[in-house]
Amino acid sequence: MKFSMERATLLKAVAQAQSVVERRNTIPILANVLIEAEGDTVSFRATDLDIEVVDKASAQVERAGATTVSAVTLHEIVRKLPDGALVSLSEEGATGRLTVEAGRSNFSLATLPKEDFPVMATSEYAANFSAEAQVLRRLFDKSKFAISTEETRYYLNGVYMHVADGEDGKVLRCVATDGHRLARIDAPLPKGAEDMPGVIVPRKTVGEMRKLLEDDEMQIAVSVSETKVRFATPEITLTSKVIDGTFPDYTRVIPQGNTRRMEVDASDFARAVDRVATVSSERSRAVKLALDEDRLILSVNAPDSGAAEEELVVAYADERLEIGFNAKYLLEIASQVDRENAVFLFNSSGDPTLMREGNDTSAVYVVMPMRV
Repeated sequence: MKFSMERATLLKAVAQAQSVVERRNTIPILANVLIEAEGDTVSFRATDLDIEVVDKASAQVERAGATTVSAVTLHEIVRKLPDGALVSLSEEGATGRLTVEAGRSNFSLATLPKEDFPVMATSEYAANFSAEAQVLRRLFDKSKFAISTEETRYYLNGVYMHVADGEDGKVLRCVATDGHRLARIDAPLPKGAEDMPGVIVPRKTVGEMRKLLEDDEMQIAVSVSETKVRFATPEITLTSKVIDGTFPDYTRVIPQGNTRRMEVDASDFARAVDRVATVSSERSRAVKLALDEDRLILSVNAPDSGAAEEELVVAYADERLEIGFNAKYLLEIASQVDRENAVFLFNSSGDPTLMREGNDTSAVYVVMPMRV
């Protein structure tokens, strides 16, 4: 095998592959990237047995062939090469070494046989559709903060992507929750997604897929089956197993009857919460919201470190209310608002609170209160 390609192209392809590779591995081949050169394209394939990524790039291929080499080492080498360098990779079958050359640099890397590399079994997908990158980016970016990190409730360790009934018909919906807060994001249902089974996309897959979504106009081909999900651009294909479990009925925890409405500038609110939370004890991080007519007082009282208070002008015309929240949860939810004011809908100090952007119901957040 022998081919050469420009450093920037090679770096992009290898970077995507090496991020999937687990750093701590008991199976040596899983630390490697499978490089296959054929025609005028080279594909880089990496897997952790749950996720597989294949990145295709065009190159000048002199001799077709395939080998596997340490993904992290190759990435580090290419990253440290000078910009604009032409990198040549070649392997002589007899030596079992991959030679990387660029300018005056020369590296010889140990390889493992390509036959040992596990390739993910292909499967039939129940639904195939395409969606704009910016639509998928919004669905996952706005929901992923609420993914649970508790290993015991493994079915919450991802984003539940499914078809649901929205206000104006069927929608593509992403939901994530950890029991303390919940995010529910809707987007118009793409053509072909009607029969999609609901799947829980794991946290790591959400992070890896995010790298495919930088270009707003890019169309992403999405394929979904009961056990796998695939996201593909013309260059990169990401296939992942989904979490085998049942996502809880989240509709039961989204409050319908919250009538006390507070409207506030989201960035002012987030900054004020951040300021008063500075004195709170790390463990509880509780912030108290005291609401009165058109006025909100944020306060923190931490006996061991001090107290803080800040007043904000808000739109609120209901009876007086005092309610406490975890500051981190409030900050994360407020930072999701990017266009309008944040609208909070309260019921009482012990009930879940709903938050949305203005009157937009396509992104809804729920946060549980704390005793303060």
